[in-house]
Amino acid sequence: MNPLHRRTLIAGFGAGLAAWPLAARTPVMPSTALVRPPRLRAGDTVGLIEPAGFVDDAFDLDLVMDTIRAMGLVPKAAPHLGQRDGYLAGTDRDRAADVNAMYADKDVRAVFAVRGGWGCARILPFLDFRAIRANPKLLVGFSDITALHLAFAARAGFTTIHGPNAASGWGRFSWDAFRAVAFDAETPTFAAPVGTEDRLVQRNGRTRTFHPGKASGRLLGGNLTVLCALMGTPYLPDFTGAILFIEDTGEPPYRIDRMLTQLALAGVLGRLAGVVFGQCTDCGPAGASFGGFTLSQVLQQHLAPLRVPAFQGAPFGHVASQVSLAVGARAEIDAEAGTIRLLEPAVA
Repeated sequence: MNPLHRRTLIAGFGAGLAAWPLAARTPVMPSTALVRPPRLRAGDTVGLIEPAGFVDDAFDLDLVMDTIRAMGLVPKAAPHLGQRDGYLAGTDRDRAADVNAMYADKDVRAVFAVRGGWGCARILPFLDFRAIRANPKLLVGFSDITALHLAFAARAGFTTIHGPNAASGWGRFSWDAFRAVAFDAETPTFAAPVGTEDRLVQRNGRTRTFHPGKASGRLLGGNLTVLCALMGTPYLPDFTGAILFIEDTGEPPYRIDRMLTQLALAGVLGRLAGVVFGQCTDCGPAGASFGGFTLSQVLQQHLAPLRVPAFQGAPFGHVASQVSLAVGARAEIDAEAGTIRLLEPAVA
């Protein structure tokens, strides 16, 4: 990057920070008691937001609306849905206003993110966490929506669902998992789907144990890159005794190594009860790397020394079939079986 351009970019970003509301820099911590939002029921109205990247094609937005209707729900578009500002779905204030509006709207039962991308962290200072905390509703999404999941866990005090975005494919596996958690208030045990390849030994659906055993704790996590980008901010919950679940996409092993090192140096990894690494899509080394580490080797180096149950290969991440994890709820993992079991419902 040109040095002058870099200095201009940094200066501009600093000016943007100065414009953020001062009140947002003072966190308002929720009570210690976890609140469960109401479960979804057929006929409920759900809000559609784009807190990060945009979907501005009418055909694609119609498909999203029909997907929500196919769930038996009624979609309600946020005021700025379909807008575009560069690679973002509108300005930071407009995207934040949509989130605030959906949590203030008494007719809206839950809030679905249409897609991820990048931009959720930019709207955190503009969110009305007092109003959000006073109106607990399921937030559903993954990828960049991790920033909202973690901020809600830190400052709103109710469960959210790390699961498919509204614009995701919603195959049978994903839909069944979501319905069990969000509609039926079940406490399922999630495992990787059995592979159906024409092989003597299946490759798909395999898990790898880094340290055996079972562990229970509060489920916290999401996209690794987004989580690391929130380090040092007031929008991260306390990870002490938590089950950390992480995934990523398009990150070569050395970057995963760098981010896990950051979590270790920040003291996060050392406070965990257990770790689950889901799917890392397109995370192989860039080009020939005969002397490099594989992803599994990087995970082994970081997770095995923790001496807490840890495994790789759970069905969540940037994949077509993924489970719905209740962020903030207590869960138990079995590192040898490769399972995640909710210990309490995500909804009331």
